[in-house]
Amino acid sequence: MEIEKHKEIEKALIKKFRKNIWSRFIKGINEYELLSKNDVIGVCISGGKDSMLLAKCMQELKKHGKQTFEIKFLVMNPGYSQANQKLIEANLKLLNIEATVFDSPIFEIVENIEQSPCYLCARMRRGYLYKEAQKLGCNKIALGHHFDDVIETTLMSMLYSGEIKTMMPKLHSENYKGMELIRPLYLVKEESIIRWKNFHNLKFLQCACKLTESTHLGTGQSKRQEMKELIKNFRTINSNIDINIFKSMHNINCNTILGFRKNGEYHSFLEEY
Repeated sequence: MEIEKHKEIEKALIKKFRKNIWSRFIKGINEYELLSKNDVIGVCISGGKDSMLLAKCMQELKKHGKQTFEIKFLVMNPGYSQANQKLIEANLKLLNIEATVFDSPIFEIVENIEQSPCYLCARMRRGYLYKEAQKLGCNKIALGHHFDDVIETTLMSMLYSGEIKTMMPKLHSENYKGMELIRPLYLVKEESIIRWKNFHNLKFLQCACKLTESTHLGTGQSKRQEMKELIKNFRTINSNIDINIFKSMHNINCNTILGFRKNGEYHSFLEEY
């Protein structure tokens, strides 16, 4: 039964979800040059819908694509409850994904942090993932961030940090030499991922840290959730607003900005006025 299920999911990914998921996944990889010959990529699986979809996409690309690369699936247990860990393991089996599972003390560390615990958690997760991936011979890690994560980050930076910046499709690690981070789902919208999940009746984790696991699948309110609601409202006004937010970070008019930072140094428009 499980073998039939994972084959059904693989077939639907290429056919039913070809336009909104598979093609956008391939386009993102090509447009942002995320893969190089002989890459060894650590595909990081958190247990949520995004990373599980990423794992299947990378698995299918490895089987059917023209690129020569290797993948290693990584699952970090930062302190999940037994029930949540079992759910992840069940989904890995269901989706036919063999992963390296390792432990970290992240939830224990951030549990008593009052200010920005989610930010600290995310940074620590990335560090542990880089370290484990490097030990396995990887030169890149792949995360499941998608189109909506990108535009939410852009708006959060403007509205709460007073700066314009976005989530990049790839970047070099500052602390792990030779390592890169890539985001192959960069062009895939969250609504498409939700449709994929619901179509197959799949049940994934959302946020299962100790701050939210009292609700089991956790839906804690956050600044990012505020941005989701804001973008949802924008889409009712104009269905292209989200795309325009995304495109704006590819099309900055440097003649009409007051200042910018590069490599930590600030520059004013007055320097060239």
